Amino acid sequence: MRLASFGTADGRRSFGEVRPDGTIAELADGEVSTLREALGRWGLDGLRRRAAGASANVPAGAFTWLQPVTDPDKILCVGLNYRRHAQEAGMPIPEHPSMFVRFPGSQVGHGTPTFAPRASEKYDYEAELAVVIGSGGRGLSEADAMGAIAGYACFAENSVRDFQRHATQATPGKNFESSGAFGPWLTTADEVPDPAVLEVIGRVNGEVMQRDSVANMIFTIAQLVAYASRFARLLPGDVIVTGTPAGVGSARKPQRWLTPGDVFEVEIPGVGRLRNPVVAEPDATR
Repeated sequence: MRLASFGTADGRRSFGEVRPDGTIAELADGEVSTLREALGRWGLDGLRRRAAGASANVPAGAFTWLQPVTDPDKILCVGLNYRRHAQEAGMPIPEHPSMFVRFPGSQVGHGTPTFAPRASEKYDYEAELAVVIGSGGRGLSEADAMGAIAGYACFAENSVRDFQRHATQATPGKNFESSGAFGPWLTTADEVPDPAVLEVIGRVNGEVMQRDSVANMIFTIAQLVAYASRFARLLPGDVIVTGTPAGVGSARKPQRWLTPGDVFEVEIPGVGRLRNPVVAEPDATR
Protein backbone atom coordinates (compact mmCIF):
# COMPACT_ATOMS: atom_id res chain seq x y z
CA MET A 1 0.00 0.00 0.00
CA ARG A 2 1.20 3.50 -0.86
CA LEU A 3 -0.02 6.30 1.40
CA ALA A 4 0.31 9.98 0.55
CA SER A 5 -0.72 13.41 1.73
CA PHE A 6 -1.96 15.92 -0.81
CA GLY A 7 -3.33 19.41 -1.31
CA THR A 8 -6.07 20.63 -3.66
CA ALA A 9 -6.48 23.85 -5.57
CA ASP A 10 -9.02 25.16 -3.06
CA GLY A 11 -6.48 24.84 -0.24
CA ARG A 12 -7.78 21.60 1.25
CA ARG A 13 -5.20 19.17 2.69
CA SER A 14 -5.88 15.47 3.13
CA PHE A 15 -4.38 12.00 2.73
CA GLY A 16 -5.18 8.67 1.14
CA GLU A 17 -4.04 5.59 -0.72
CA VAL A 18 -2.29 6.06 -4.07
CA ARG A 19 -3.93 3.77 -6.61
CA PRO A 20 -2.10 2.19 -9.60
CA ASP A 21 -3.80 4.62 -12.00
CA GLY A 22 -2.33 7.63 -10.17
CA THR A 23 -5.54 8.62 -8.40
CA ILE A 24 -5.76 8.90 -4.62
CA ALA A 25 -8.49 7.21 -2.63
CA GLU A 26 -9.14 9.76 0.09
CA LEU A 27 -9.17 8.26 3.60
CA ALA A 28 -9.59 11.30 5.86
CA ASP A 29 -12.85 11.58 7.76
CA GLY A 30 -14.41 14.16 10.05
CA GLU A 31 -12.22 13.17 13.00
CA VAL A 32 -8.89 12.17 11.40
CA SER A 33 -7.43 14.63 8.91
CA THR A 34 -3.71 13.72 8.67
CA LEU A 35 -1.74 10.57 8.01
CA ARG A 36 0.07 11.04 11.31
CA GLU A 37 -3.26 10.95 13.16
CA ALA A 38 -4.37 7.94 11.16
CA LEU A 39 -1.22 5.96 11.97
CA GLY A 40 -1.75 6.69 15.65
CA ARG A 41 -5.49 6.04 15.82
CA TRP A 42 -6.15 3.45 13.13
CA GLY A 43 -2.77 1.80 12.52
CA LEU A 44 -1.90 0.15 9.21
CA ASP A 45 -4.63 -2.45 9.55
CA GLY A 46 -7.26 0.25 9.97
CA LEU A 47 -5.88 2.17 7.00
CA ARG A 48 -6.05 -0.97 4.86
CA ARG A 49 -9.68 -1.60 5.82
CA ARG A 50 -10.63 1.97 4.96
CA ALA A 51 -8.70 1.85 1.69
CA ALA A 52 -10.48 -1.36 0.68
CA GLY A 53 -13.84 0.38 1.08
CA ALA A 54 -12.87 3.79 -0.30
CA SER A 55 -14.64 4.96 -3.43
CA ALA A 56 -14.00 8.71 -3.69
CA ASN A 57 -10.86 9.04 -5.79
CA VAL A 58 -9.04 12.32 -6.34
CA PRO A 59 -8.03 12.37 -10.04
CA ALA A 60 -4.37 12.44 -11.02
CA GLY A 61 -3.38 16.01 -11.77
CA ALA A 62 -6.04 17.43 -9.47
CA PHE A 63 -3.75 17.61 -6.45
CA THR A 64 -0.24 18.52 -5.37
CA TRP A 65 1.96 16.13 -3.44
CA LEU A 66 2.73 17.10 0.14
CA GLN A 67 5.25 15.46 2.46
CA PRO A 68 3.77 12.01 3.23
CA VAL A 69 3.71 12.96 6.92
CA THR A 70 3.08 16.69 7.00
CA ASP A 71 3.25 17.20 10.77
CA PRO A 72 5.70 14.72 12.34
CA ASP A 73 6.54 15.18 15.99
CA LYS A 74 10.18 14.67 15.08
CA ILE A 75 12.45 14.17 12.08
CA LEU A 76 15.75 12.54 13.04
CA CYS A 77 18.50 12.38 10.42
CA VAL A 78 21.64 10.27 10.46
CA GLY A 79 25.01 11.48 9.24
CA LEU A 80 27.91 9.38 7.93
CA ASN A 81 26.01 6.10 7.72
CA TYR A 82 27.61 4.73 4.54
CA ARG A 83 31.27 3.74 4.75
CA ARG A 84 32.27 5.22 1.40
CA HIS A 85 30.56 8.49 2.28
CA ALA A 86 32.49 8.70 5.57
CA GLN A 87 35.68 8.03 3.62
CA GLU A 88 34.99 10.70 0.98
CA ALA A 89 34.24 13.18 3.79
CA GLY A 90 37.56 12.30 5.47
CA MET A 91 35.77 11.30 8.67
CA PRO A 92 36.34 8.25 10.88
CA ILE A 93 33.72 5.50 10.97
CA PRO A 94 31.41 6.53 13.83
CA GLU A 95 31.01 4.34 16.90
CA HIS A 96 27.44 5.54 17.48
CA PRO A 97 24.85 6.98 15.09
CA SER A 98 25.41 10.68 14.43
CA MET A 99 21.91 12.17 14.68
CA PHE A 100 20.55 15.66 14.12
CA VAL A 101 17.07 17.10 13.63
CA ARG A 102 15.25 18.64 10.69
CA PHE A 103 12.16 20.82 10.89
CA PRO A 104 9.06 20.05 8.78
CA GLY A 105 9.40 23.42 7.00
CA SER A 106 12.84 22.50 5.70
CA GLN A 107 11.44 20.06 3.13
CA VAL A 108 8.69 19.96 0.52
CA GLY A 109 6.72 17.27 -1.29
CA HIS A 110 7.32 15.58 -4.62
CA GLY A 111 7.32 17.95 -7.58
CA THR A 112 7.53 21.12 -5.50
CA PRO A 113 10.67 23.20 -6.09
CA THR A 114 13.39 23.23 -3.46
CA PHE A 115 15.16 26.52 -2.78
CA ALA A 116 18.80 27.17 -3.58
CA PRO A 117 19.50 29.49 -0.63
CA ARG A 118 20.36 33.14 -1.05
CA ALA A 119 22.88 32.95 1.79
CA SER A 120 25.16 30.30 0.26
CA GLU A 121 26.35 28.79 -3.02
CA LYS A 122 27.22 25.46 -1.34
CA TYR A 123 23.84 23.75 -1.69
CA ASP A 124 24.49 20.01 -1.86
CA TYR A 125 22.29 17.03 -2.76
CA GLU A 126 21.79 13.94 -0.58
CA ALA A 127 19.64 10.94 -1.59
CA GLU A 128 18.37 8.95 1.39
CA LEU A 129 15.91 6.33 2.60
CA ALA A 130 13.39 7.57 5.17
CA VAL A 131 11.79 5.29 7.75
CA VAL A 132 8.35 6.28 9.06
CA ILE A 133 7.36 5.03 12.49
CA GLY A 134 4.03 3.30 12.97
CA SER A 135 3.72 2.13 16.57
CA GLY A 136 6.81 3.60 18.21
CA GLY A 137 7.75 3.46 21.87
CA ARG A 138 10.72 3.93 24.20
CA GLY A 139 13.64 1.60 24.74
CA LEU A 140 12.90 -0.66 21.78
CA SER A 141 15.19 -3.61 21.23
CA GLU A 142 16.69 -4.19 17.81
CA ALA A 143 14.53 -7.31 17.58
CA ASP A 144 11.38 -5.23 18.11
CA ALA A 145 12.45 -2.19 16.10
CA MET A 146 11.36 -3.41 12.67
CA GLY A 147 7.86 -4.07 13.95
CA ALA A 148 7.57 -0.40 14.91
CA ILE A 149 7.97 0.75 11.29
CA ALA A 150 4.96 1.78 9.21
CA GLY A 151 6.88 2.12 5.96
CA TYR A 152 9.55 3.75 3.84
CA ALA A 153 9.91 6.79 1.58
CA CYS A 154 12.46 8.68 -0.48
CA PHE A 155 14.11 11.71 1.11
CA ALA A 156 16.32 14.44 -0.36
CA GLU A 157 18.23 15.45 2.76
CA ASN A 158 19.98 18.30 0.99
CA SER A 159 22.54 20.34 2.91
CA VAL A 160 23.99 23.83 2.87
CA ARG A 161 27.59 22.80 3.51
CA ASP A 162 29.22 26.00 4.75
CA PHE A 163 26.43 26.59 7.28
CA GLN A 164 26.61 22.93 8.29
CA ARG A 165 30.28 23.44 9.19
CA HIS A 166 30.02 26.74 11.03
CA ALA A 167 30.18 24.76 14.29
CA THR A 168 30.17 21.17 15.54
CA GLN A 169 26.36 21.10 15.29
CA ALA A 170 24.95 20.59 11.78
CA THR A 171 21.53 22.12 12.46
CA PRO A 172 21.85 25.39 10.48
CA GLY A 173 23.03 23.69 7.31
CA LYS A 174 20.25 21.12 7.51
CA ASN A 175 17.25 23.38 8.03
CA PHE A 176 17.16 26.05 5.35
CA GLU A 177 13.56 26.61 4.30
CA SER A 178 12.36 24.22 1.58
CA SER A 179 15.89 22.93 1.02
CA GLY A 180 14.99 19.23 1.15
CA ALA A 181 12.19 16.97 -0.06
CA PHE A 182 10.22 13.95 1.16
CA GLY A 183 7.91 11.63 -0.78
CA PRO A 184 6.12 11.08 -3.03
CA TRP A 185 4.45 8.59 -0.71
CA LEU A 186 5.01 6.14 2.12
CA THR A 187 5.34 2.53 0.91
CA THR A 188 4.12 0.31 3.73
CA ALA A 189 6.56 -2.08 5.36
CA ASP A 190 4.74 -5.20 4.14
CA GLU A 191 5.69 -4.17 0.59
CA VAL A 192 9.39 -4.09 1.57
CA PRO A 193 10.06 -7.41 3.32
CA ASP A 194 13.85 -6.88 3.35
CA PRO A 195 14.88 -3.21 3.25
CA ALA A 196 18.55 -4.22 3.26
CA VAL A 197 18.25 -5.11 -0.43
CA LEU A 198 17.03 -1.64 -1.37
CA GLU A 199 19.22 0.56 -3.53
CA VAL A 200 19.42 4.34 -3.01
CA ILE A 201 20.07 6.35 -6.18
CA GLY A 202 20.56 10.12 -6.48
CA ARG A 203 20.44 11.85 -9.89
CA VAL A 204 21.14 15.44 -10.88
CA ASN A 205 19.61 16.34 -14.24
CA GLY A 206 19.30 12.64 -15.04
CA GLU A 207 22.95 11.81 -14.27
CA VAL A 208 23.54 9.23 -11.51
CA MET A 209 25.66 10.87 -8.81
CA GLN A 210 24.99 8.50 -5.89
CA ARG A 211 24.23 4.79 -5.81
CA ASP A 212 24.60 2.30 -2.99
CA SER A 213 22.79 -0.51 -1.21
CA VAL A 214 21.10 -0.14 2.17
CA ALA A 215 23.04 -3.29 3.08
CA ASN A 216 26.17 -1.12 3.15
CA MET A 217 24.94 1.20 5.88
CA ILE A 218 27.16 1.31 8.98
CA PHE A 219 24.15 1.16 11.30
CA THR A 220 21.20 -0.95 10.22
CA ILE A 221 17.63 0.31 10.22
CA ALA A 222 16.89 -1.76 13.32
CA GLN A 223 19.92 -0.31 15.10
CA LEU A 224 18.90 3.26 14.21
CA VAL A 225 15.31 2.83 15.40
CA ALA A 226 16.42 1.16 18.63
CA TYR A 227 19.07 3.82 19.28
CA ALA A 228 16.65 6.70 18.69
CA SER A 229 14.14 5.10 21.05
CA ARG A 230 16.74 5.09 23.82
CA PHE A 231 16.70 8.90 24.10
CA ALA A 232 13.29 9.82 22.63
CA ARG A 233 9.82 8.33 22.64
CA LEU A 234 9.14 7.43 19.04
CA LEU A 235 5.60 8.34 17.99
CA PRO A 236 3.46 7.35 15.00
CA GLY A 237 4.48 9.47 12.04
CA ASP A 238 8.01 10.19 13.27
CA VAL A 239 10.64 10.07 10.54
CA ILE A 240 14.17 8.65 10.71
CA VAL A 241 16.31 9.53 7.67
CA THR A 242 19.04 6.94 7.40
CA GLY A 243 22.04 8.63 5.76
CA THR A 244 23.36 9.32 2.27
CA PRO A 245 25.69 7.29 0.02
CA ALA A 246 28.98 8.52 -1.40
CA GLY A 247 28.99 10.86 -4.38
CA VAL A 248 27.78 14.11 -2.82
CA GLY A 249 28.69 17.33 -4.59
CA SER A 250 31.02 18.65 -1.92
CA ALA A 251 33.31 15.61 -2.29
CA ARG A 252 33.62 15.83 -6.07
CA LYS A 253 36.50 17.44 -7.97
CA PRO A 254 35.40 19.90 -9.12
CA GLN A 255 32.66 20.31 -6.55
CA ARG A 256 29.10 20.10 -7.86
CA TRP A 257 26.51 22.28 -6.15
CA LEU A 258 22.79 22.43 -6.88
CA THR A 259 21.79 25.65 -8.63
CA PRO A 260 18.51 27.06 -10.01
CA GLY A 261 17.44 25.08 -13.06
CA ASP A 262 18.76 21.74 -11.77
CA VAL A 263 16.49 18.78 -11.02
CA PHE A 264 17.37 16.36 -8.24
CA GLU A 265 15.83 12.90 -8.10
CA VAL A 266 15.95 10.27 -5.39
CA GLU A 267 14.98 6.80 -6.60
CA ILE A 268 14.65 3.74 -4.38
CA PRO A 269 13.28 0.89 -6.51
CA GLY A 270 10.43 -0.77 -4.66
CA VAL A 271 9.76 2.39 -2.65
CA GLY A 272 9.36 5.30 -5.07
CA ARG A 273 10.94 8.13 -7.02
CA LEU A 274 11.11 11.67 -5.66
CA ARG A 275 11.74 14.48 -8.16
CA ASN A 276 12.19 18.17 -7.39
CA PRO A 277 13.35 21.10 -9.50
CA VAL A 278 15.64 23.69 -7.90
CA VAL A 279 14.75 27.38 -7.94
CA ALA A 280 16.32 30.48 -6.38
CA GLU A 281 15.10 31.16 -2.87
CA PRO A 282 12.58 34.00 -2.95
CA ASP A 283 13.03 37.14 -0.91
CA ALA A 284 12.94 35.95 2.71
CA THR A 285 11.17 39.13 3.84
CA ARG A 286 8.03 38.29 1.87
